[in-house]
Amino acid sequence: MRTSRYATSRQKACQQCSNAKAKCDRQNSGCTRCRQRGLPCVYRQAGPSEEYTLSSSSTTNDERETHSPVSMPDDFVSSLHEGNMDSWHLVPPTPLASRNASHTTGETPIPMAQSLSESRTISSLGDTPEFLDFSGLNLCCPINVDEIPTRWMNSYIPIPGKKVKTYPLGVLDFMTKILKAYAGAATRGRRLAFIHPTQMTDQQANSPLSTCLSLVRICENPLPGSEHAAMTVLQREMGNIIEQHTTYKNDLTLLSGFQAYLIYFLVLYFRLGESLNRLRSDTDDFIRQALINLQTIAHSASRQGLICVADQHKTRPRWEEWIVAEAKRRTLYAMYLFDGILASRDNLPIFLGTELRGLPIAASKYLWGATDRGDWERQYNLYLAEWSELGPTIDELWPIPDDMDELSIVKRRDRVDRWLEDVDEFGTMLYAVTVCTHGG
Repeated sequence: MRTSRYATSRQKACQQCSNAKAKCDRQNSGCTRCRQRGLPCVYRQAGPSEEYTLSSSSTTNDERETHSPVSMPDDFVSSLHEGNMDSWHLVPPTPLASRNASHTTGETPIPMAQSLSESRTISSLGDTPEFLDFSGLNLCCPINVDEIPTRWMNSYIPIPGKKVKTYPLGVLDFMTKILKAYAGAATRGRRLAFIHPTQMTDQQANSPLSTCLSLVRICENPLPGSEHAAMTVLQREMGNIIEQHTTYKNDLTLLSGFQAYLIYFLVLYFRLGESLNRLRSDTDDFIRQALINLQTIAHSASRQGLICVADQHKTRPRWEEWIVAEAKRRTLYAMYLFDGILASRDNLPIFLGTELRGLPIAASKYLWGATDRGDWERQYNLYLAEWSELGPTIDELWPIPDDMDELSIVKRRDRVDRWLEDVDEFGTMLYAVTVCTHGG
């Protein structure tokens, strides 16, 4: 059977824009969206079985365009503008099979984070990402995590053995801009440096993180007067996470809740800050309680394990184990940076996170950016061969102890230098903050 004569002429978007349900300008050299993201700009050719679909679903395609990731449905925007949250229809992300069905039956289009996760998955993990089994993770916790949920108390109640650190003004400004950029990236559908690409696949479509990344899109360009309504929605979701986090059934969902709560907090603080700061007393109460809740969730997530048991035996763990452990540590480090910003806001002392001593620093860009299991396993084998003592830990970026001998200092600096050779942007940021605060 011949191909439909409308297979090319009637297609309104390239494959990448179609998957993301974004508008496509169909430039001859590749659409603007694909060029900006470095994606292959190709147009799908219809097969014989698709002739009827191409001609009969044009109305559905037109409807989907109005729900692109960079726009909101008109009724949603108007209700947001009016602050009428009762009329909001916030649908949690649905699996890929359900989404495909809605495309042909004319049902309500899927939430934005779902389409964003699909486009990110295609560009970073290939067209058909493999199934990942996050059950039965063999992780352990080498630190005293019970100090994490009480960290907020350090600024009010002096605790023996805690070391005060002072961030230079330039470092504080740098940290603020980085975390503000994370908040902005979340509202624009970008993947953050502490979220692994596999967390954005359809397999994780119903996680708290996926819901979070859908909701925060309302804060990308909030309409005048709508900020309070948006703030109320995000605060409500934060409340749901803190109430439900003890019922999460697996480590990945708990990590997802931890990341989602941090993102909500960052977006509220940096994107809706003007609305949040109208009443300073109410703002202070909210920030204090949100920080306590964030550290509580961090404690629950960390208690499930922060490193792979296989690492202690210098063997290769499962990819799923490594993903959860690495993403959890990165989220924890981001939370500690945010804690320092909040403490400086209130002119409170900032304490060195000595409870994190012994945790690995951010992994190399080759491990973090591996696109499939085989690629990651090859990179991890190289890592084990190059690091007989395993990579440096976070305390190797802290001030050099007074009792450390010269040989140990040279060895420590050499380890950090080797780590920097393969570091990604998150690790670079951590190094910049620590070296400018404590010296090298």
